Amino acid sequence: MPKIALPLAACCLLAAVATGASAQSFWKWKDAGGQIHLSDTAPPATVPAKDILQRPAGGVASTAPVAAAAPPASSASGTLSAIDAELQKRKAKADQEKADKAAADKAAADRKNAALRADNCSRAQRSVQAFDSGVRIAQMNAKGEREYMDDKQRAAERQRAQDAVTQNCGPAPSAAP
Repeated sequence: MPKIALPLAACCLLAAVATGASAQSFWKWKDAGGQIHLSDTAPPATVPAKDILQRPAGGVASTAPVAAAAPPASSASGTLSAIDAELQKRKAKADQEKADKAAADKAAADRKNAALRADNCSRAQRSVQAFDSGVRIAQMNAKGEREYMDDKQRAAERQRAQDAVTQNCGPAPSAAP
């Protein structure tokens, strides 16, 4: 039992000190209506010193109200509306720049795609012409040897080339929304 009593007493003492220290970091005062207030900020300047019941340890007796630091309401609302207007202008400008950049990026991508389609179209057209010319056409097999196409292979490859012509030489496909 004595082994437990010493640590228990130390914990209780520590808790009491901590509670007392935290209680000393708040202001406590009575307002004009007699209601008691607790706060971590000083009471308003309208509270007389005799109604301040507790000050934080090392606390300054300054009771300057926080609202006194703010500019008068009429000039504050005028300043805020001017700031809001400026922020709205900046936001609109940033949104416009973002939209312009997106449009420029899309136009560049469209130009690149059009160039690729034109190149693919011309290659496919040349392939169809080669198959239609009747010239013997050879391919390389997996071993790296040249193999000539028979009529069946030639017809299948010509059809593939014709499909590529249809796909790349026609009107540009419309983008899905």
